[in-house]
Amino acid sequence: MADISAKLVKELRDKTGAGMMDCKKALAETNGDSEKAIEWLRQKGIASAEKKAGRTAAEGAVGSYIHTGARVGVLVEVNCETDFVARGEIFQELLRNVAMQIAACPGVEYVTTDQIPAEVAEREKQIEMGRDDLAGKKEEMKEKIVAGRIGKRLKELALMDQPFIKDSTVTVGEMVKQVAGKVGENIQVRRFTRYTLGEGIEVEQADFAAEVAAMKAA
Repeated sequence: MADISAKLVKELRDKTGAGMMDCKKALAETNGDSEKAIEWLRQKGIASAEKKAGRTAAEGAVGSYIHTGARVGVLVEVNCETDFVARGEIFQELLRNVAMQIAACPGVEYVTTDQIPAEVAEREKQIEMGRDDLAGKKEEMKEKIVAGRIGKRLKELALMDQPFIKDSTVTVGEMVKQVAGKVGENIQVRRFTRYTLGEGIEVEQADFAAEVAAMKAA
């Protein structure tokens, strides 16, 4: 595999408007060939998606998904730039896919890691700092290990960092970028709510043996 330099990645980003990680992946897939990397990005619908990301996305739709058995349901808002795109088949399929992804990821609580409150990150850090396997390690090493673990943990909470359930070679964020490239508009997953049947309801557990004993005593 060709050595992918930061300069090569930047040049590809400037040409396509794609993200740094997308450009690096494209160059890796094409053995460092910039022209082939541009074609790869275009095929994936990623080229120029980043340039669209700064444009206002105030249209879109609220989608829903009810899992088989009706025990899990999801509502999600996905935004785009025009009502025309929002009503289109490509956008509607994206809406369904994102709602289904949320239903399949019960541990996901936020759209992106940027939305995770600082207190949540700090709580996770304190938990990791107290792990037994870090006992006795130097503070500098401890901080480095914990930082890596925290980064991984926060990604587990973010929808955009999850492997897409229909194609695990891309993340949900990358899949959304691909769709944005296809329709030519900025697309953003704004918010979601997941409902799990019975969640939060305290159910009194009956002690069957005690009930039988009581009946006998009576």
